[in-house]
Amino acid sequence: MTAKRILAAALLAAPAVLSVGATPVSTPTRPNIVFILADDLGWADLPMYGNRFNEAPNLTRLAEEGIRFTDAYAAAPVCSPTRASIMSGQYPARVGVFEWIPGHWRPYEKVTVPSNRTQYLPTEVVTIAEALKAAGYATAFFGKWHLGYQKDHHPSRQGFDEANVAQGYYNVRFDPPRNDSADKIMAERLADFGIDFIDRNKARPFFLFLSHWDVHVQFDAEQVRIDKFLKKSAVAGYPCHAIYAAMIEQLDHSVGRVVDKLDALGLRDNTLVVFFSDNGGQISNDRYPGVQEAKMPVAVPSRQGIYRGKPLAYIATSNAPLRGEKGMLYEGGIREPLIMNWPGRIKPGNLCQTPVTSVDFYPTFLELADAKKPEGQVLDGKSILPEMLNGQGAPDRALYWHYPVYHHHVPAAAIRKEAWKLVQNLVSGDLELYQLTTDIGETTDLSGVFPEKANELHGLLKQWQAEVKAEFPQPNPAFDEKRRFEWDRHPRPK
Repeated sequence: MTAKRILAAALLAAPAVLSVGATPVSTPTRPNIVFILADDLGWADLPMYGNRFNEAPNLTRLAEEGIRFTDAYAAAPVCSPTRASIMSGQYPARVGVFEWIPGHWRPYEKVTVPSNRTQYLPTEVVTIAEALKAAGYATAFFGKWHLGYQKDHHPSRQGFDEANVAQGYYNVRFDPPRNDSADKIMAERLADFGIDFIDRNKARPFFLFLSHWDVHVQFDAEQVRIDKFLKKSAVAGYPCHAIYAAMIEQLDHSVGRVVDKLDALGLRDNTLVVFFSDNGGQISNDRYPGVQEAKMPVAVPSRQGIYRGKPLAYIATSNAPLRGEKGMLYEGGIREPLIMNWPGRIKPGNLCQTPVTSVDFYPTFLELADAKKPEGQVLDGKSILPEMLNGQGAPDRALYWHYPVYHHHVPAAAIRKEAWKLVQNLVSGDLELYQLTTDIGETTDLSGVFPEKANELHGLLKQWQAEVKAEFPQPNPAFDEKRRFEWDRHPRPK
């Protein structure tokens, strides 16, 4: 296994001081950090983001007692690269994991797309868990990892003192094996594991990462929750899928149990709770985009009878008013729900409209923990403590995306700076320009109206792509118009 860089991080006995804007803010002890990650949960799926069918009372309470971000982004429109960005503090193009592991493969398309440089989080990367562990934090990871399947790539080798990896809903097997609460659905098991970890580490600072499988296809949930939403009146303009709503509710219940434990132990006032999603909502379960016959039911076989013969057998959710979905660089694929809660530190009911991204968590947690930045490791994000504590920060930096592969759309790249967003088609080279303040749905391409702005953003995007050594699709000599939508086994690099 590649040797890790040595972290020289001294523990400080004196109170930590956080610099927020021009005002230093003292905190008596370094806070615990509980990071909860949903899978495929869309920006428009939660009540505090305007959804009128799904229910999430615990997350709603966290938002009401903390801060909700309106313009928070995943660094990629699929799981593995976003997770890599959180762990590394780097954009996926820099890490070299820019597609889900192992990724899709279309051998007859117009272009041949690059592959992840490694099918795991590179072992030379110093993860946020390693940085916090070196600063004296107890660290734990429970749930979906999706950053490498071999023993050397397990989170226990990436800075987590404790780690049990799994994905799915029922009859989930963990690695390493764990049999406690084996009769429960995974969301409840993750709550059990987290509560147990908190109980055993309450006397020291801890970093707990709970990584859920909800709300990934294929859908499954507890029957009593499904029945509840089958009886609920539908609302106009949203699919109102009972199984999907049940998964959101069971995810929310799991979150609530963990927060209640923090309350019971008197730890809430010194714990930052963060809730985020790894990419945008998946509208359908099309395994082969572009081929109509390949429509796939969104539910597991045992639940498919609920909507058999009805449109909801194939429709999961809606990201409206956002455009697109998981696998796309339009807002529906990358704009995420983000809630932060820290009683006494974050003003209740606060709202932040400053754009932030998943590469920002790493430097933010370093500052909170008074931990040292890994020597020689680029961090692409910035600490968002000003945004978190004050509800606003500098809005003028650029955020970047590079997704050079086929998924639910063509290979693409994007940049957002202030309210302007540019999307680059990496096959045709075409540019699209949107003004998100007035057109959150990206309905009107303004590149022909404001060519100077399009050229400005494209120039910044090209500079950044060169800096991170982004890899690009290449013309495919095997291109076949009749077979272009066919998929094949991905040539998995070692």
